[in-house]
Amino acid sequence: LGGPDPLDYVSMYRNLGNPALNVPEHWHYISFGLSDLYGDNRVHEFTGTDGPSGFGFELTFRLKRETGESAPPTWPAELMQGLARYVFQSENTFCSGDHVSWHSPLDNSESRIQHMLLTEDPQMQPVQTPFGVVTFLQIVGVCTEELHAAQQWNGQGILELLRTVPVAGGPWLITDMRRGETIFEIDPHLQERVDKGIETDGSNLSGVSAKCAWDDLSRPPEDDEDSRSICIGTQPRRLSGKDTEQIRETLRRGLEINSKPVLPPINSQRQNGLNHDRAPSRKDSLESESSAAIIPHELIRTRQLESVHLKFNQESGALIPLCLRGRLLHGRHFTYKSITGDTAITFVSTGVEGAFATEEHPYAAHGPWLQILLTEEFVERMLEDLEDLNSPEEFKLPKEYSWPEKKLKVSILPDAVFDNPLH
Repeated sequence: LGGPDPLDYVSMYRNLGNPALNVPEHWHYISFGLSDLYGDNRVHEFTGTDGPSGFGFELTFRLKRETGESAPPTWPAELMQGLARYVFQSENTFCSGDHVSWHSPLDNSESRIQHMLLTEDPQMQPVQTPFGVVTFLQIVGVCTEELHAAQQWNGQGILELLRTVPVAGGPWLITDMRRGETIFEIDPHLQERVDKGIETDGSNLSGVSAKCAWDDLSRPPEDDEDSRSICIGTQPRRLSGKDTEQIRETLRRGLEINSKPVLPPINSQRQNGLNHDRAPSRKDSLESESSAAIIPHELIRTRQLESVHLKFNQESGALIPLCLRGRLLHGRHFTYKSITGDTAITFVSTGVEGAFATEEHPYAAHGPWLQILLTEEFVERMLEDLEDLNSPEEFKLPKEYSWPEKKLKVSILPDAVFDNPLH
């Protein structure tokens, strides 16, 4: 199927599956255009044959073929176009284990399959092309409950569970839009495996794009100079290139794998899109491969703040307990990156290296990037106070939480507040 940029084409194939492996017949979709098809800088900058081709990946999707269906539905191609537009516009790439919150049936029906996980395609191996390396990431449709489990634990763990349930994907993770039950309804024992995994591993979700903002309450509201996160007058404050890459890398992938709760986090390095164990480290790190350390931009000084006010929409606020329990209590960090500007909020634990927030100065800002260092004792208290965030059906907006002695305030606000740039 041809289409406008960013994808030149989405090819559709009838895949006979593998009866010996209990893989049913299905439709197989493959994108073309996220990788470099031309090598002439027409769409992607050509950086050589050894690095990634374009964004380094193409998307695939496997859809169960319905009885009597003679032609593949075209909606998966439109879905892939939407994901490609996000990649081109944000320059954020996808990796195996990532999740995409879609909040709508993927085929615009009444289906429970409303979100996506990403994994390596079981048949399409990485390819070395004249313009670089291309890997193939398969979209896997999941229910809301499965998405939440992936956020609270990790995407790879949920993908492994989906592989064990034939009607939920099976070994090749084929999406069935007519699936009416979650894997936890099909097999209640799987929830126990997720709960144990969260307790043992924590969460590998290191950041999300979100509707969020923060204010420096240390200064009078009328003091615009270096005082708040979103705007200086009407001009948005910009992050330095290094900071932007740092945050983008945090959102792109988790930075550690933790095998036991009593052990410190183990950093990971990426090779061909996969995580491989490396020597254990006693501290998590905000460093990334493309940004070896946080080096403040010479024109933006790091400021220590006395009091801060954090603002989130309901969806973003609902992830705060995950951030605290699944990340900070495991010695890790978690970043909210605003979808409406350069604002970023990173929560860090006392064991995170490379942070500019410290125990002495737990609130620190570098331009519009705020870091908040929380001790384990305070995290436990916050989890108790924020318990109602786990029951969104009983939630009424706006909602405010305050810890006066810590000079910290958190507000959960309607989406409309964040749609107004002058909020």
